[in-house]
Amino acid sequence: MNKLIASDLYKSYQSGGHYSEVLSGVSITISEGQTIGVIGSSGSGKTTLLQILAGLEHSDQGNIFFNEINLLSNNLENFNSMRNALFGYAYQFHYLLDDLTVFENCNLVFKIANNKKITENSQKILQTLDELGIIELQNKYPYMLSGGERQRVAIARAVVHEPEFVLMDEPTGNLDQENAEIIQDLTIKLAKDHNIGIVVATHDLNYAGKLDTVFRIENGDLKPT
Repeated sequence: MNKLIASDLYKSYQSGGHYSEVLSGVSITISEGQTIGVIGSSGSGKTTLLQILAGLEHSDQGNIFFNEINLLSNNLENFNSMRNALFGYAYQFHYLLDDLTVFENCNLVFKIANNKKITENSQKILQTLDELGIIELQNKYPYMLSGGERQRVAIARAVVHEPEFVLMDEPTGNLDQENAEIIQDLTIKLAKDHNIGIVVATHDLNYAGKLDTVFRIENGDLKPT
């Protein structure tokens, strides 16, 4: 079973003479197919933790292993080379490109990875859009979509390349309750159907309650609830 194991992560910031330790020796293990929620107040470090796990931000100390591979060794060479295959990332705001169609937004993942398997990639995109109930939107542009539809596209883009893990930062924070619950149930189904490990930073305790495991981050510590 594939696992992502983060141990003793520390992260602090200093600004204008003010020192703030956001992570104080945080450890977490994420297994394939597992859904994990991270809850905590605004500014508690949820986003920082997710970005460090995905290699989008560097920790001050600590290790992150994918199985037996230390991703933080060799001046982050391993992390940089493996990031695209290992991770998908979805934000609270969809960050879709307005001048690209839904299909083209999803295809960006393959272009960035210089993946030229056009037929195979197209099939993956259409299958993912179908699973998320938005295949009929493939030729539409983001401005033509509702908020819930745009967020589904953002999640499709995060999972279309079949990553091992998907990290989601408040993915339903901008949605009404009905659309939020649709997105919540779809992400959990994707995790189970495709054996993807999913970590969700959320304020929504209803969402967190649907996940396999929930942690609370507070004063730099991460503890199971």
